[in-house]
Amino acid sequence: MGYHHSLLFLSLLLVVAAARRPEAVVGGWSPIKDLKEPHVAEIANYAVGEYDKRSGAKLKLVKVVKGETQVVAGTNYRLVLAAKDGSATANYEAVVYEKPWLRFRNLTSFVVVGPLS
Repeated sequence: MGYHHSLLFLSLLLVVAAARRPEAVVGGWSPIKDLKEPHVAEIANYAVGEYDKRSGAKLKLVKVVKGETQVVAGTNYRLVLAAKDGSATANYEAVVYEKPWLRFRNLTSFVVVGPLS
C-alpha cells in the first residue's frame, strides 16, 4: 500500500508543478518569460556558485541571457548566463535540476557557449 501512496503523491506533485507554470509541458522545454523573476535569479546564482565551488573558478554572474524549464519529477532549468571571470565575460549554459518540495538542487551541466557579444 505504501508504494501506491508514493505513486499517487508523485503524480500529484507533477500536476501541481505543471499547474504552477501553466505554459509548461511535462517533459518538453518551455521558455521562461520573465528572466528577472527572483527564483530564476536564485537558480542562476546557485549555478554559478556551485560551478565555482566544484571547479575553483571565480565567476561572477552578470545576467541571465536566456532560460527554459522542463517539468520532470521536479524541474530542470536550462539557463544561458553571462558571467565574468576577472575582466573577461563569456556566456555559459547551466542546467540545474530542482525538487523544491525536498529543498534539493543539483547542477547537472555548466559549459561555455561563447563570448558575450
